[in-house]
Amino acid sequence: MGYGMGMGWGWLFGLLMLVGVILLVVLAVRVFGGGITRGDGGAGSPAQSPGRSRAREVLDERYARGEITTEEYRERLQTLGDA
Repeated sequence: MGYGMGMGWGWLFGLLMLVGVILLVVLAVRVFGGGITRGDGGAGSPAQSPGRSRAREVLDERYARGEITTEEYRERLQTLGDA
């Protein structure tokens, strides 16, 4: 049997395998559960056109909440080049 000589690093391999399995389970849950947002309009992300910038999204949100007037909205759209 070797009197336990071969088991010196065996626990490390077992621990690494356990950590790897746990990471795979967490990743699978996040991907299939919608926890990871994708830029393709997948679960958890708003539907948007591919070229739409974050600045445009913020501007649209502010306009929808009534924080800026229609004139301000149009001016800022022109500044962004999205008009």
